Amino acid sequence: MKLLKPLFDNNRRWAERISKEDPTFFEKLAKQQNPEYLWIGCSDSRVPSNQIIDLLPGEVFVHRNIANMVIHTDLNCLSVLQYAVDVLKVKHIMVVGHYGCGGVRAAMNQDRLGLIDNWLGHLRDIHRFHCAELEPMTDQKRFDRLCELNVIEQVSNVVSTNIVQEAWDRGQDVAIHGWIYGINNGLLTDLDVTIDRLHGRNFA
Repeated sequence: MKLLKPLFDNNRRWAERISKEDPTFFEKLAKQQNPEYLWIGCSDSRVPSNQIIDLLPGEVFVHRNIANMVIHTDLNCLSVLQYAVDVLKVKHIMVVGHYGCGGVRAAMNQDRLGLIDNWLGHLRDIHRFHCAELEPMTDQKRFDRLCELNVIEQVSNVVSTNIVQEAWDRGQDVAIHGWIYGINNGLLTDLDVTIDRLHGRNFA
């Protein structure tokens, strides 16, 4: 007996629809992966990368984890970053957080959830670093701002990797952007923390 039959039915309808729109789509997709973008986002099921920026499969390389973090001991994330920069030669890396992030809320509230508490410790550090800014705020504004500060911190973490630094040293153009997504309205906001090899912040 085939498990999760509705998902296989959905898949067949999707493949048929795509093939009708472009009969050569899957043939072209199978030949090469050549995205210009790396999306580092949250695992939250409400934040689907391709759909948010309306790009087709093959146009964006994706890494997702809880609370869209780039941690220097996370070989999974660093391997994705290295492959994207060194092999795929992406031109843009977008660190994309979202308002209402459960990981950020758990860290802010000091919730105890088990193994994931070790991962959320990095978020608790960010909260502590920015305590003077955050404490006077209302709960909702503090929550929203910590979601933003987390993105800004992760942009800095991407920039400081030897992967990005060495790419810039050899003249490779790759820019790192910090964005945040509003689940309540479907809109992205640029947090204006873009960094690239030549122009530093606010590279357009």
